[in-house]
Amino acid sequence: MFTGTYTAVVTPFRDGVVDKAALERLVKAQVRAGVDGIVPVGTTGESPTLDYEEHIEVVALSVKYAAGKVKVVAGTGGNSTSEAIYLTERAEKAGADGSLQVAPYYNKPTQEGLFQHFRAVARKTRLPIILYSIPGRCGIEIAVDTVKRLAQKCPNIVGIKEAGGNADRVSQLRAALGPKFEILSGDDSLTLPFMAVGAQGVISVASNIIPRAVVQMVAAFARGDVRGAMKLHQKYYPVFKDLFIETNPVPVKAALAMMGMIQEDYRLPLVPMNPKNRDALQATLKACGVIK
Repeated sequence: MFTGTYTAVVTPFRDGVVDKAALERLVKAQVRAGVDGIVPVGTTGESPTLDYEEHIEVVALSVKYAAGKVKVVAGTGGNSTSEAIYLTERAEKAGADGSLQVAPYYNKPTQEGLFQHFRAVARKTRLPIILYSIPGRCGIEIAVDTVKRLAQKCPNIVGIKEAGGNADRVSQLRAALGPKFEILSGDDSLTLPFMAVGAQGVISVASNIIPRAVVQMVAAFARGDVRGAMKLHQKYYPVFKDLFIETNPVPVKAALAMMGMIQEDYRLPLVPMNPKNRDALQATLKACGVIK
């Protein structure tokens, strides 16, 4: 259902408000490049700085611009269960194809709390749900046993975005959950290692700027063309790394601005890149042929 390449789309701003024209350009560029889907208002979409109405507006616009040609998996998680339920219900009404549910952050629930949180959300929607484990941001990991328990109790919890940087976790998840449960890499530089041990694709930051290359890399590996996939990985590995030279999504928005796709506009507490890091990113993009 959710395999291949999904782009964690940035939320473009102009003068502090959502830039609808730029969002339309971004989404349509993803469709043309052949991605399997897009993920608006996740981490890369600066979801913590959007109010509820903006959040749902970006989802609805993404659905409109995708025009049924690619799937739209809305980031609708939160550290408040009632907020996650509200956003998920609204995203479903807006036409999303699925929901990405991040582990509640800051309040650090127990594994039982995580189970109860995700089960409560799942019971309030018919949307298929992809869990999102990113301990570096949330301070907690969704344990393999908790994922297994959720998958058993909630038929619409169908996959996980794994962003803990650990290929062992992918092996453990695959062993515990069987072949049908979908595992997607949450780190571009680890997509191929994760796929080698059971992941089925990526929710990508890099595909904002190089969608066709990421699509080709993931598809090549999936069909057994390891050499072709490795060639693309090695070519773009410097891009994968430098897009995290500062906190995501600051570098990828800077890169998109260098490409003329968006205005380089953030909401506090995010700020523009340090000039030294910006120069390094620009040099990498030039060396890899992303910009001239």
